[in-house]
Amino acid sequence: MPFSPFDPRRLEGRRPRFRLIPVRTLLPNLITLLALCAGLTAIRLAVEDKLEWAVAAIVFAALLDGVDGRVARMLKGTSRFGAELDSLADFVNFGVAPALMLYVWGLHELGNAGWIAAMVFAISTGLRLARFNVMADDPNKPAWAANFFVGVPAPAGAITVLLPIYVYFLGMPRVVFVAPVALVYTLTIAFLMVSRLPVFSGKRVGKRVAPEMVLPVFVAVVLFFALLISYPWVVLTIGTVCFLASLPLGYLSYRRHERKDAAAAASVTPSAARPDAHAPPQSEVSPLSPGHSEHPADPGRPARLN
Repeated sequence: MPFSPFDPRRLEGRRPRFRLIPVRTLLPNLITLLALCAGLTAIRLAVEDKLEWAVAAIVFAALLDGVDGRVARMLKGTSRFGAELDSLADFVNFGVAPALMLYVWGLHELGNAGWIAAMVFAISTGLRLARFNVMADDPNKPAWAANFFVGVPAPAGAITVLLPIYVYFLGMPRVVFVAPVALVYTLTIAFLMVSRLPVFSGKRVGKRVAPEMVLPVFVAVVLFFALLISYPWVVLTIGTVCFLASLPLGYLSYRRHERKDAAAAASVTPSAARPDAHAPPQSEVSPLSPGHSEHPADPGRPARLN
């Protein structure tokens, strides 16, 4: 046949449609999916009125969220897919799940007002994650800005907003004013998440450990998890209060860095604007040649110093 409808030679030079994916890029995504399963399970446990286990699932999801990014950077398995998956999982784990847990626990007593507070918290989490993704590629940020988050991060916001449940399980009786106080507290944490408050990120913690501190770090980590398992509500309450107390310290530290940068810029500007000592005086400068204007050709560029 002069014109065959199928030519097997055309397929010889084609590349495979799909390329192989390294295993190191799959492991962080598997950890993210495991955290997402924990968040979804927390919603089910809250609906079944098993709030103790629901809180445990959220804490477990927060621990996994702190691990997957570090594992991805350590294995050099970061990807755009993993970043988007992590944001979607964080919205469910730290936005939707805590909001529903608070509503099932006590906000439902306020009717529509309680539901609105739960929705505001969940929406604030989504807005905070979207802003984080947009600001992550900002090239104008100074190097020290990597030590701070803009607003309370989603995992910390989820752990913090559940403080009324921790206090309730510590034995505080549920009285009439608990639900209104929980509503105001939920809205406050939602506002802190979408605000521009500088918050310590802790990204630089744990990258390098001195040799003499290896064993103390192991003991401290084991002790922390032992206390968390044995006295969960005490540890979570103390940790939440300490985190809230650290917010003003993060703000003051951020402003201190800004003042240092402003002082450095102010000290550089006069030296940059100082005229050249070897330049001839104004009277010795030759006049402009005919056909040249007094103004520079580019209006956005400052005139040359003489």
